Amino acid sequence: MSCNWGTELWDQFDNLEKHTSWGIDFLERYTKFVKERADIELSYAKQIRSLSKKYHPKRSREDESRYTWCLAFAATLRQLNDVAVQREELAENLNTQIVCEMTRYIQELKAERKTHFQDGRRTQQHIESSWKQLESSKRRFERDCKEAERAQHVSDRIDLDKTEGEKQKQQAAEESRKDYVTSLNQFNQDQHQHYHTLVPVIYQRIQDMEERRIERIADAMRLSAEAERKILPVVSRCLDAMMDTSESIHPRMDTRQVVEVYKSGFDPPGDVEFEDYSATMRRSISESSYLDNRTEGRSNNKLLQGSGPADCSHLPPEQRRKKLQTRIDNINEEIQKEREQRDALLKMRQVYERSPQMGDASSLEPQLEEVKQSLLRLEDELRKNQAWLSEVDSRLSDHSRRQSGGCGLNSQETTPGSSSLKHPDGSYTEDHNAELQFKSRSSEFDDDFDDEEPLPSIGTCKSLYPFQGQNEGTLSMVEGELLSVVEEDKGDGWTRVRRNLEEEGYVPTSYIKVFLDSSAKGAMTYI
Repeated sequence: MSCNWGTELWDQFDNLEKHTSWGIDFLERYTKFVKERADIELSYAKQIRSLSKKYHPKRSREDESRYTWCLAFAATLRQLNDVAVQREELAENLNTQIVCEMTRYIQELKAERKTHFQDGRRTQQHIESSWKQLESSKRRFERDCKEAERAQHVSDRIDLDKTEGEKQKQQAAEESRKDYVTSLNQFNQDQHQHYHTLVPVIYQRIQDMEERRIERIADAMRLSAEAERKILPVVSRCLDAMMDTSESIHPRMDTRQVVEVYKSGFDPPGDVEFEDYSATMRRSISESSYLDNRTEGRSNNKLLQGSGPADCSHLPPEQRRKKLQTRIDNINEEIQKEREQRDALLKMRQVYERSPQMGDASSLEPQLEEVKQSLLRLEDELRKNQAWLSEVDSRLSDHSRRQSGGCGLNSQETTPGSSSLKHPDGSYTEDHNAELQFKSRSSEFDDDFDDEEPLPSIGTCKSLYPFQGQNEGTLSMVEGELLSVVEEDKGDGWTRVRRNLEEEGYVPTSYIKVFLDSSAKGAMTYI
């Protein structure tokens, strides 16, 4: 079947005009569709980027850099951000390669279509004008023939020779006939040219224009698919990376990391001993008053907050060791950077000395001196932290040997009468006079107990760590227990406390947090 519009649709000018107008409308609608899709892709990319930024771990949270599930989530967010970048690239390609090009092409297509249909209307007007001229000559010829015929009938009826009027009418009819023949020939010639030459050429141009329009739609659809296919490998790699990050999560490693982060190094409390309430006052050991205090604040998170002393002695032994090790690693990195900077300055000075035109070697002396001072400061800080770390390691190893040797930690290291006192941070304070001092305090304590009236309370205290009071005059306590303070620390490291108006004794000052009444003389707080 022939598909030539000029021969098959020679009489469908109006329908072709409507069809091509609808085709351009479709092209505009498709262009608008691609633009809106690009806007959606861009909006989606912005929302994904904003979402990734919103949930990305904050730098201040160190916990999120320790655990594999936090690291995997952070890596997933980074890959999601890369996906957003690809979506933005897709939106840009759709706008530049399709929307802009199609908008320009539509304007050109409208102008071309207008030209073609103007040519078609001119040819139609020409053939219509030729037809009207033919009709006019035809009607004139018909009128003249009828008038000549009437004149002849009149002449025949009266049997007269041809009059002058009859001759003129016959002559006019002959001229009309010749004019009609000429118009008819001209119209047939114009009509043949119109339907076999002009219309096929014009309609062929319109058909070519329509085929180019359809081909441009196909190209736009292909470019759209190619633009999206172009980003698929990168998006696929991002998805593969997300799968890999999910495989990198290790529950056992994370739970082990929790132990590394929160392990204090302290021993759990010992057995609860029997409390004899038959006596009104006891001077021996006691571990009572667990009640709700046993479950109250078993951790020392308060001690872990804040900056604390430089040697991190406020931290539990294990946490102190980790903190010091981290600090040493950071100092070593800074020392390495300073040494590299020093070596670079020295090389530059050598170059300047060999080639003075390149620079003044003496101008580098202030920078070298500054680097030298910085190195000295960092090395001094490194030595101090290494010494503190060695101290912690030695004490932790001694503690482990005591445990493996069956030595009671609570019975030997927390006894006030012994030669060393274990502090909450795992350190030990050697005191050769501790025994004499505590015996003196014990004697004073015994004398105090002989009084009929107990000493008034000057404040309260909360135990930070459990304490086993094995010697006479000491009072055992559990972690988190609340006691009354009846006598402040006099400089020997022991504070006199009372429990339930029945039991009094001394406890290590470093094991409690004291809250003295504002009216108490010399009120102060020990931590």
